[in-house]
Amino acid sequence: MTKNTKIPVVPKNLLVPFIAATSIFALWGFANDLTNPMVAAFKKVMILSNEEAYNVQFAFYFGYGVMAIPAALFIRRFSYKSGLLLGLALYALGAILFYPAAENGSYTYFLISLFVITCGLGFLETTSNPLILSMGDKETATQRLNLAQSFNPIGSLTGMLIAKFVVLDRILSADYADSSEIVALGAEKAAEIKAFDLNIISGPYIAVGVFVALVFFVIWKTKIPAMVMGDHLSVKESVNRIFKSKTFLLGVIAQMFYVGAQIMCWTAIFQLVEYLNESQNLGVDATWWNITAMVSFVTTRFIGTALMKKINPAKMLAYFGVAAALMCGGIIMTTGILSLVFLVLVSVFMSIMFPTIYGLALKDMGEEAKLASSGLIMAIVGGAFLPKLQASIMDFGDTVNGQEVFGDKIAGNITEIHFSFLLPMICLLFVAFYGMYAFKVTQSKIA
Repeated sequence: MTKNTKIPVVPKNLLVPFIAATSIFALWGFANDLTNPMVAAFKKVMILSNEEAYNVQFAFYFGYGVMAIPAALFIRRFSYKSGLLLGLALYALGAILFYPAAENGSYTYFLISLFVITCGLGFLETTSNPLILSMGDKETATQRLNLAQSFNPIGSLTGMLIAKFVVLDRILSADYADSSEIVALGAEKAAEIKAFDLNIISGPYIAVGVFVALVFFVIWKTKIPAMVMGDHLSVKESVNRIFKSKTFLLGVIAQMFYVGAQIMCWTAIFQLVEYLNESQNLGVDATWWNITAMVSFVTTRFIGTALMKKINPAKMLAYFGVAAALMCGGIIMTTGILSLVFLVLVSVFMSIMFPTIYGLALKDMGEEAKLASSGLIMAIVGGAFLPKLQASIMDFGDTVNGQEVFGDKIAGNITEIHFSFLLPMICLLFVAFYGMYAFKVTQSKIA
C-alpha cells in the first residue's frame, strides 16, 4: 500500500500525451448521454412503441460489438495514435450523416448514423483504455484509468444539457399529450412538425461532428509515443494467454452486465419520470434528475479514485456492486420521488465500475492487453440488448391511444416500470461477485 502512494499515477514525461488521450474520453461521454434522451425524443417524433424507440440504444451500442476486434487488430498492426485518428474520423462521419437522415425523415437512416458513430467510439475506447493503462507503472494502472475515465462524465453532463435545452425543450411533439393529437392535426401539419423536430434532433450531432473533425487534427499534430507493454506476441499467442485468464473472462461478463445496468438506469429515468408525472402529477423534469445522477456519478468517481490509494480497487468494486443492487431494490419497492432518489443513488455506486473492471481484467497483461481490450469493449454490446429486454417489460401491459402506459401491476402492487429495474439489480450483483473474486485472486498472489 505504501508502495502505491510513492509511485506516480502519471509519469511527468507522459503527462502531455496522457492529457491528449484523456480529452477524448469526454467525447464519447458526450455521445452516450446526448443519445440516451433521444429514445424519448424519437418515441414522440416518430410515434414509436418503447421497444421500437429502444432501437436507438441497440443501434448505438451494437457498433461497439462490431468494431472492437477490428480496432484491436488495427492498433496491433499500426499504433495507438492511428487507432485514435480512425476512431475520430468515423465518429465525425456518423455525426454528420444526421443531416441526410433528417432530410430523408427515415428512422432507419438515423439508426445507421448512430451505428457509424459507435463504430468510431469502439475504435476510441479499444485504443484509449489500454493506452492509458500503459502510461506508467502497473501498480497504479487501475487508478490511472479511473482518473482518465473521470473526465468521461464531464462530456456526459454536456450531452445531457444540450439534449435538454437544444432538443427536448424545443421539439414541437413534446407539446402534445400523445400521438393521436398530432394525427388529428392532419397529415400536412403532422409532417411539418415531424420535419421540424428531426432537424432539431440532428443539429447537435452535426455540430459535434464538425468539432470532432477539429479534434482529429489536434491529435494528428500531437506526439503520442508508441507504448510497449511487454514482449510482442502473435495473435494466436495473445489469444491463448487471454483465454487462460479466468479474471479476464469473468471481467468481460461483468463489464457486459455493468454497461447494460448503466444504460438501463440512465435511459429508464425518462420513462420513470413520465410515469410518475402521469400517475401522481409530480411535475418533475427527467433531465434534471438525470443531471443530478451524473453529477453524483462524476463526483464519486473522483472520490473513489482517490480512495484507491487506501482501499483495494477490487474490494471497493464488490462493496459498490452490492450497494448499487440494493438501490435498485429500493426503486422496485418504492413509489414517487423516493424511487427517483434511489435511482440517483444507483449512479453513485456505479461510478467506479467501468474503469475498475477494465483495470482488474487486464491487470498483469503485457502486449496481449491490446487484443484483450477488444473483449471488454465488445462487452458494451450488453448495453444494446439488455435495455430492449427492460423495454419489453415496460410494454407488458395495455396501451392508451396507441401509447404504452407504465402503471400496470405485474408483481403484486409493483408496476411494470418499477419491476423492470430487477434486470439492472441482477447485473449489479454479478459485478459485486466479480469484485470479490478479483480481490481473492489478488490476495492469493500476495500470499
